[in-house]
Amino acid sequence: MCPSKIDTQNLTGVSEFQLLILSEDPDLQPVLFGLFLSMYLVTVLGNLLIILAVSSDPHLHTPMYFFLSNLSLADISFISTTVPKMLVNIQTHTISYVGCLTQMSFFIFFGCMDDLLLTVMAYDRFVAICHPLHYLIIMSPRHCGFLPLVSTLLSLLDSQLHSFMTLNITSFKDVEISNFFCDPSQLLNLSCSNTFSYNIVKYFLGAFYGLFPISGIIFSYYKIVSSIMRIPSLGGKYKAFSTCGSHLAVVCLFLGTASAEYLGSVASHSPRNDVVASVMYTVVTPMLNPFIYSLRNRDIKSALWRLYSRSL
Repeated sequence: MCPSKIDTQNLTGVSEFQLLILSEDPDLQPVLFGLFLSMYLVTVLGNLLIILAVSSDPHLHTPMYFFLSNLSLADISFISTTVPKMLVNIQTHTISYVGCLTQMSFFIFFGCMDDLLLTVMAYDRFVAICHPLHYLIIMSPRHCGFLPLVSTLLSLLDSQLHSFMTLNITSFKDVEISNFFCDPSQLLNLSCSNTFSYNIVKYFLGAFYGLFPISGIIFSYYKIVSSIMRIPSLGGKYKAFSTCGSHLAVVCLFLGTASAEYLGSVASHSPRNDVVASVMYTVVTPMLNPFIYSLRNRDIKSALWRLYSRSL
């Protein structure tokens, strides 16, 4: 229920928001602090190693690994928008109004970057497997630089549109956000203003930045599987699909948990279930990406080993 006009909280009166308490048990809070700090450090270190291995090894100066290093950088930035602030506020559970809007903007920007870069990587695998003779022409250095640039600009547009909608909210029905970070969808739902136009824009952005990338990835893998099935030898099929296995695992992990969080919040409105899904795609997925790509990729493992040997 929105408050009356006399009690309505104008933007000037909202100084902070209350975030969801992960655990009310004070004995469990240090455990959560250590757990999330460890996951954050592992994520940053693992993705930095991927970036360092790709940049230092000439064998990895290819479009696929260029996009992978961009994804690792986006993952570091993505997890850095939520976990450090959560660690600082693990006992207070508050965030300022300005801090909330800032966190929301960066969260949308880097989350969208992850989404679009995964789509770009699917396109790269599609060209490599379905059009191998034209791969170097299609994925030229100019084209490889253009795709991340477009992803960055589209992510910035999505972030700014959400920020603009939030800044136009004149009053809030509550200051409690049912998540451990400033979830943009929940922040808009706290508005006491007429949200019809906001919902139209939100669903349009969700379709554009959600359905289109997912459709592009599904189409790419449909063509990839069709091409692989025409390869006569079993070894040739395995070699062709092995270059896609890591990417497909990351896509299923990131987009699957993000979709589950979005659909779950619409259907059940269970804060605890939303938090579990949010932890999966904001913390666990960026942490697992380096392991998925390094353990399943012989080139990355070789580059990391050479990097380790040079450091001795």
